[in-house]
Amino acid sequence: MIVLKKELADIPLFGWMTRCYGVIAVERAAGAKALRALVEEGRAAIATGRPVIIYPEGTRVRVGQAPPLKSGFAALYRALGLPVVPVSVNSGRLWGRGFLHHSGTVTLKVGETIPAELDRKQVEARVHAAINALELAPEARS
Repeated sequence: MIVLKKELADIPLFGWMTRCYGVIAVERAAGAKALRALVEEGRAAIATGRPVIIYPEGTRVRVGQAPPLKSGFAALYRALGLPVVPVSVNSGRLWGRGFLHHSGTVTLKVGETIPAELDRKQVEARVHAAINALELAPEARS
């Protein structure tokens, strides 16, 4: 299941499609209530064998930026007790805010698995470092 902000799940056609797929829509303004719902839905997803995909920064990020991670990531990590597979997605260079897009290729890079049961500071530091290292890694050549 993909975690996304509730506003996206409310967009008429797109929102309907995401709900059919089964997303975890987070109402970010709801604070602790939103975190509890996120953890509950994350546990339900894992119980049915579905992975949970979360963008720990909470939004698309331009290449080269490294904003702090959002609290929902740490809450899920601690509650689910699962390892993390960091992935860097460079769509931020092609898809800015709104509907202005540029043509090009979006690249996903997968990093080394980070073990479960680290404390919050350790896991956040390792995920942050991994995402940024992947972003800066040279492209594989064929």
